[in-house]
Amino acid sequence: MTPKANTGPGRAQGKGNSASGRTTAKGTSGPGKSKIGRYTPAEESGRYTPPVPKNIRKSPRWFGVTILALLILGVLLILLNYSNVLPGGVSVWYLVGGLVMIFAGFLMATRYH
Repeated sequence: MTPKANTGPGRAQGKGNSASGRTTAKGTSGPGKSKIGRYTPAEESGRYTPPVPKNIRKSPRWFGVTILALLILGVLLILLNYSNVLPGGVSVWYLVGGLVMIFAGFLMATRYH
């Protein structure tokens, strides 16, 4: 049995190898390219997003304080629940409330600048 000239699934050529050595035909335009083959500036393609000014990016002071308060109070609520100090004894709702507070603190922390 003779070995096949092109091996691999479907006898495909290697990546980027074509008969002419190009991956796209000469003169065609791809994404971000004009018809003459040069790259167009971002303003012309409509994909330019101006950077956000630094004064808008900064979070207010209360945001960081709220994050810390939610995390600390959530952990404290869970610890006090298991030490049976809270009214009503050990309750699932104290645990849920503590976990919700911790989760809210983590969500706020992902948006902190």
